[in-house]
Amino acid sequence: MTNNDVLRGVRYGLALPTAAMAEIFALSGHPLAPNTILHLLKKEEEEGFVSCTDALMENFLSGLIIYKRGRQEGKPARPAQAVEPLTNNSILKKLRIAMILQESDMLDILQQAGNPVSKSELSALFRKAGNKNYKECGDQFLRNFLKGLALRYREAAAR
Repeated sequence: MTNNDVLRGVRYGLALPTAAMAEIFALSGHPLAPNTILHLLKKEEEEGFVSCTDALMENFLSGLIIYKRGRQEGKPARPAQAVEPLTNNSILKKLRIAMILQESDMLDILQQAGNPVSKSELSALFRKAGNKNYKECGDQFLRNFLKGLALRYREAAAR
């Protein structure tokens, strides 16, 4: 999955308007103009498409954590770090943190999306890369998780 796909999936799943997305980027300390955000949300074949880099995606996910959970009081801002290539595992981990999801919530979300997994399969996705039980998060798994988020949060907003 490209970062643009993830950005579109999160936006749709959480029903975030462009103004909220601009706020999320601003919370990360890297504000983006609403016009730029719209270009990031376009599909590759559309005119004006802008590719979402790992650094931009990292900023969005960090801002989403602050947007959903609030800023941690008493902790200094994190210094700029060298951006490592984002993996589906790290994206999933940051979404879990932002949405304050427990293991049971994640299992429910995946069940709703039609992709039931066991606890051990899920925990393998959150292990460190060198661990013998580590499992790489595939594109389809992340896509199903975003679909489950949409089912859960868009249905809740419709009620």
